[in-house]
Amino acid sequence: MAEKNDKLSGIERQLVLQYLMDGNVPVTLTPVILEEKKSEKIHSISSQIFPVALRAENIKVTESGKIYLENPPQSVIGFENKEVKVEFYFNRVGLFFIETIKKDNNTLYFELPNEISRISDEEDTKEYDFSAVLYFEYKNKKDLNLKCIPWNKIELFTRPAWKSIPLENQKNAKKLLEIFVEQAKEEKNAGNGIQLIPICNFLTSSNNDKMESLQNRVKPINVLYVDHERIVLGFDDLPEDFFKGSEFGLKMSFLLKESPILSRDVYVTFFVNNIYKANNSELQACIDCVYTSIQEEDIRYLYEKATKTHFI
Repeated sequence: MAEKNDKLSGIERQLVLQYLMDGNVPVTLTPVILEEKKSEKIHSISSQIFPVALRAENIKVTESGKIYLENPPQSVIGFENKEVKVEFYFNRVGLFFIETIKKDNNTLYFELPNEISRISDEEDTKEYDFSAVLYFEYKNKKDLNLKCIPWNKIELFTRPAWKSIPLENQKNAKKLLEIFVEQAKEEKNAGNGIQLIPICNFLTSSNNDKMESLQNRVKPINVLYVDHERIVLGFDDLPEDFFKGSEFGLKMSFLLKESPILSRDVYVTFFVNNIYKANNSELQACIDCVYTSIQEEDIRYLYEKATKTHFI
């Protein structure tokens, strides 16, 4: 496929059709607003409606390009006669098109249109005041060089507040918090426990439903919390390198407001103090990391930045 053209050619469409007919291709459906479609910005109707994932066994594709939905979930039945954004991966490349859900002999279906587009990722050009690089894994003496950036749903270096968790997620977040607090009481390894709030926020977030231009690409690690004792990282898919007790090297960089071209770098080593998941089978996870080495002046700097009070 040509890299610069975001529309597929006729030949490529035929390959996609055959790919769908061969099966084992899950798709995601999201209702769209007609007014926003004109500006080529596709959004769900409201924040309360999320993309619905359909498994491959719920889809039957014909040679004519009709895609029938067999035993779809209840949420999809309500999409009849509505336009939806259909997203799926074709050989790891994210594709989408917009079609109306119709009904044929009591079976919902949509058609593969002539125009199919590649999913474009929003380019992240943001200049972060804080970033980090996870550069070394001690057990295997392995270079990592993994970029870490602040999670886009929290503000670092402010005291985590329960109200930062979306209202619709607070019930599930409370259940997790109760479990994690009991665990912390038993293991006595969570400090004051304030980091549990962003952990519960991350694990109950729907942030990971969004499809991307390339399937399974390496993304920056989410930073959920930082202070003078620990850093908390969030993963959509926790790599095997990260297990309880594993140790790493990390460089944290802070842009200096008085000189935008300069930064202060803080080097630490840490071990994985705990791993938090919403469910033991989930790939999504947070790791609570406690520093094993840090310079005294950096302890002071991080303490004052995190607490907004002087280090004594």
